[in-house]
Amino acid sequence: MDTYNIHEAKTHLSKLIERVLAGEEIVIGRSGKPVAKLVPYVEKKKPRRAGTLKGKIWLAPDWDSDETNEEIARLFYGEDDG
Repeated sequence: MDTYNIHEAKTHLSKLIERVLAGEEIVIGRSGKPVAKLVPYVEKKKPRRAGTLKGKIWLAPDWDSDETNEEIARLFYGEDDG
């Protein structure tokens, strides 16, 4: 992890950003003491909310019946020869 003073960081900001995008972390210091760190930005994913598709999905009344499940099994695995 390399350290740059504020003046160097301002002068070479675009190059430092390229290095950060390549996976490096860059420390910026003032008077020889670290004050900031350049790291890649990671966007936080929003948590999924239950019920966002309510009223948009329709299921047939027999969607989980024994007959439907047997038909799906037959389509996936073929006829059972016994």
